[in-house]
Amino acid sequence: MRQLQDAAMRLLNDISLSAINAGFVTVLVGFTSSAVLVFQAAQALGATPAQIGSWMLALCIGMGVTGIALSLRYKAPIAIAWSTSGAAILASGASGISLEQATGAFIVCGLLIALCGFSGWFERIVQRIPQAIASGMLAGILLRFGLDAFAAMQSQFSLVFTMFIAYLLARRLLPRYAVMAPLLVGIAIAASRGQLDFAGVEPSLTRPEWVTPEFSLQAMIGIALPLFAVTMASQNLPGLTVLRASGYQTSSSPLIGWTGLATTLLAPFGAYALNLATITAAICTGREAHEDPGRRYTAAVAAGFFYLLVGLFGSAIGALFLAFPRELILAIAGLALLGTIGNGLASALQEEKHREAALITFLVTASGVTLLGVGSAFWGMLAGGLAILLQTRPGLPQWLPRLRGKPQESRD
Repeated sequence: MRQLQDAAMRLLNDISLSAINAGFVTVLVGFTSSAVLVFQAAQALGATPAQIGSWMLALCIGMGVTGIALSLRYKAPIAIAWSTSGAAILASGASGISLEQATGAFIVCGLLIALCGFSGWFERIVQRIPQAIASGMLAGILLRFGLDAFAAMQSQFSLVFTMFIAYLLARRLLPRYAVMAPLLVGIAIAASRGQLDFAGVEPSLTRPEWVTPEFSLQAMIGIALPLFAVTMASQNLPGLTVLRASGYQTSSSPLIGWTGLATTLLAPFGAYALNLATITAAICTGREAHEDPGRRYTAAVAAGFFYLLVGLFGSAIGALFLAFPRELILAIAGLALLGTIGNGLASALQEEKHREAALITFLVTASGVTLLGVGSAFWGMLAGGLAILLQTRPGLPQWLPRLRGKPQESRD
């Protein structure tokens, strides 16, 4: 009991308005950017409206509870998200598989993630990734959000430009509230123009819906294995990169392991795959969440509580988030990530011997290319690793000296 009281007191001392705002923006961006894809995935499997609501409840409870618990345990901003890549696979490749069979595949996927995490296998892989490659991948992942923030001026110039000015002024005068200021300004402008549509907001509690799992070979091959692969490669790997690039060296084994276990337990209610957040995690790890890196964990805790609220009042809060203009969401996401994008680029290009490899990683990742169902973050890391291997590894094959311009011995 004493330990719980001490933990609560420390949380109250460490938390700040900027951290709470970062947590809110994390959930706002996460929900509005990919919730529609989750709905489509559930519909592709034949889920009823009540079951779709249960999916959101289970996912939000999993993200909220694991995010809060892990952040408090390791004092690091550990944000959890649903697998966006996994939802894309379910939405496009679930033909002929029932919801019950898919639920069995979700359980197997969760067990594989937990095994991969708790065994330490994932940690050993991550430790071999150079910092320049990790930072280049992070900057490439987030670049699109920075670009979208300014591209939004094309359709809503006065809204986005005013938010941008508010951000710059807040960075100068109130740096801790550099993200909160444009958010409040944007909401005020949208409200004055009648652009906030609250017609669909009806307060109601979401109820869990149990689905009895079935285990079939078709679902294991068609869903469980691809879902596991893309969640680890396209979600957990970049997610851990965000933490590492921000200076948090928390072991990945318990983080990955507990998200896998949470997926397994909540799968019958619709939690198809939980993983470390990437884009939204960067909001919690940035300086806008808190000037003190040791206190930024409170932003992830705040995000966890907001996710729990979204889950419990899923339909109402979901409609509330969707009431915001799209340009406002794009602008606040891009402005919140500016510092992280800059830090990622600076770290990626700092070391000259890895600079070109980091640039390749950045460009491939930013391209958004998807191959074999795996996102660009993985392929960017692979391209950068290949560049380092060929450019710096000693003992090059014997046929390479000619390509490098070295004279060959005469055979006469």
